[in-house]
Amino acid sequence: MNWLLDLGNSRLKAARWSPGEGLGEVQAWAHGASDFPACLQPWLATLAPGDTCWLASVASPEVTATVAAQLAGAGHPARRARTRPALAGVRIAYAEPSRLGVDRFLALLAAHARGPGPWLLVSAGSALTVDLLDAAGQHRGGVIAPSPEHMRAALAARFPALAYAGGEAHAFATDTADALAGGSLGAAVGLVERSHREATRLLGVAPAVLLGGGGAERLRELLEMDVVPAPALVLEGLAVYATQAGSDDE
Repeated sequence: MNWLLDLGNSRLKAARWSPGEGLGEVQAWAHGASDFPACLQPWLATLAPGDTCWLASVASPEVTATVAAQLAGAGHPARRARTRPALAGVRIAYAEPSRLGVDRFLALLAAHARGPGPWLLVSAGSALTVDLLDAAGQHRGGVIAPSPEHMRAALAARFPALAYAGGEAHAFATDTADALAGGSLGAAVGLVERSHREATRLLGVAPAVLLGGGGAERLRELLEMDVVPAPALVLEGLAVYATQAGSDDE
């Protein structure tokens, strides 16, 4: 049995997986609290001898080391996924592939495995990322922007008069909190819609949109296009990676 682990900037997600089968139930733990290692113990106790753990991490080296140590201590040292120039029919646009986050790389693998595309991959997590994958499996590049929450935090840090919490997003707000909510979310929506227009112009056909991340639902409500929810796209891609890489990646 395999366990797939997606260690992001704020959460660790894990799912059971066997080749030829879909993902099992996704479990998640926030890793910002001091009791994070203890929270993993009940899950670690469910791992059986011989289970293999595949780990993809974009978290800090300290958090990554903590998770790796927990897995090793339980007798299941992690096999790390790393960005490759090409794998499973996908070719990365970056001249230095290691500079492309492994989460974005795995999402590309997952998208290509779903079908030939083209695909526009949108992740609304701690950062907002958009990547374009054409029908031939060529990554055409992408963009990264702050999440709406981080946009607001940056404004509040620079301009204390804008340190308003909450608010509801409206096209034209009549309250500062609402204006901040609408502006930050609208900026994210605008980036995605512009990327979709540019992708359509570049490829001559509109790509299908895969949308994931913790902020996906709020974004989906405002996007004026059809989207396919993809909350576990990184884990899907990690399954593709594990199938292709086998025991070569320790």
